[in-house]
Amino acid sequence: MIEDQALFAANISVLTMASIATNSNERSENMVMHEFPDTILVAQVRSISRGSKDSEPSFRSSLPVDVVVYLAIAALIFAAWRFSQLKLFDAGDDIGYWLGVAGGVTMLLLFSYPLRKHFKFARNWGRVKWWFLVHMFLGVGGPILILIHSTFRVGSLNAGVALYSMLLVAASGVVGRFIYARVNRGLRGEQASLNELRTAAGIQEEDARSRLSFAPNVEQKLAAFEDAEVRARSGWLTYTRQVFLLPFQQWLMYRECGNELRVVLYALAKRERWKRKDFKKRLKYSKALVRQYLNAVTRVAQFKAYERFFSLWHVVHIPFVYLMFISAVVHVFAVHIY
Repeated sequence: MIEDQALFAANISVLTMASIATNSNERSENMVMHEFPDTILVAQVRSISRGSKDSEPSFRSSLPVDVVVYLAIAALIFAAWRFSQLKLFDAGDDIGYWLGVAGGVTMLLLFSYPLRKHFKFARNWGRVKWWFLVHMFLGVGGPILILIHSTFRVGSLNAGVALYSMLLVAASGVVGRFIYARVNRGLRGEQASLNELRTAAGIQEEDARSRLSFAPNVEQKLAAFEDAEVRARSGWLTYTRQVFLLPFQQWLMYRECGNELRVVLYALAKRERWKRKDFKKRLKYSKALVRQYLNAVTRVAQFKAYERFFSLWHVVHIPFVYLMFISAVVHVFAVHIY
């Protein structure tokens, strides 16, 4: 009986020690999972960057799309110039005349977009998004037709005023499209996405354990970057810097944080004897986390700047439109009278 009790006590002791060891291993694994970014975290960050159906936020750069659009416009202008060099027609003959009519009608159709946007009776005529796309297409096609019509030459004073005012409107429209693409989502959605990203990344100040707690210098640099840019003092100097210089400052900060992460993780890898692939994976995910966070902060910081520039663009763009319309009417009148 005594032997049975002793054996039972020994079994209980073994089971208890095994349980403690198992719990200790689980705590150790959980500590690793919480201290270092993993595939689940990056999936969360990417899902946030894609956004939900409600807020539709995006932290991805639209620069590649912009480059494609502007290269396409440049290619169209070059093709129009090469076509005009063939000297198949003159501005005053039948072909040139009807090309001018087509270009003028196309430019008139541009006014359908503000009509749809500002008048109540037209607000149910389809989605504004598609009207804007058509507006951009017409804003490129109309000037191209006018340039072909003119054969890239100015024949009279009123023709020159009409041509150059049209080119000013087209150029300001291209600039407006660049700014519009950065303000049309709204600041509320951007801020909400930044907060979600910070929560998933564990960089909120109240979080007990940050995903980047193993690199406190990186945490401090990210916090300082956000505080300096999102809460920057309002003013045109600040807006100009945030539009033109902030992306470069963001890149420098990313490089700085990436180098810091490499040094810290390499030291941890040597101490903990990680495999090389584990070191590379943790470095990759840590840098991805920093990049997404910096992208979010930059987008939020730039929103107000782009919004102010968009307001200024309206002030400049509208007078050019009126000048173009008046000069075009004078040009058409002069052509048919004289």
